[in-house]
Amino acid sequence: MRRSRVVALLAAGGFAVAGCSAPGPAEVTFFADGHTIRVAPITQCDLKAGQCAPNPEAAGSLKVRPGRPVQISVPGDIAESLWKVTAQYVNSKGELQPLMENIVTSRDRYAYTVTPPSKDDQIQVVEIAQASVVTRTGNPEDAEPIITALWSLQVQPG
Repeated sequence: MRRSRVVALLAAGGFAVAGCSAPGPAEVTFFADGHTIRVAPITQCDLKAGQCAPNPEAAGSLKVRPGRPVQISVPGDIAESLWKVTAQYVNSKGELQPLMENIVTSRDRYAYTVTPPSKDDQIQVVEIAQASVVTRTGNPEDAEPIITALWSLQVQPG
């Protein structure tokens, strides 16, 4: 079930994944319920080389109680780029709810907090996608965001 949620996040994430391996993977820090974990990307892409380096084992895991937020801290190279937060949660009945998506584009935002809509909702997955804007035609109107790195936190009910 957990893997299907991750696949759902990636499929519905709103960014396309391109042929993707860049030097020195940046780590994202997740904090929740008094615990912290640093996570390397589960996928990192080098657009120039047209290659991606998948690393699904890099996904982090934290125990988080229902209704509790997950705080995210990113390093400068992510903060100064186009990045997106996507979260999946279930309600108090255990029903999967629509994705929560926020594109963080201020180019100077180093932190973000994902808060479930109600005190009984349980966050399941939080993912950070870093993107580059590319155009295949050279026309700026054809520009589209392409994922260059993806970090994932799997939440265990606390």
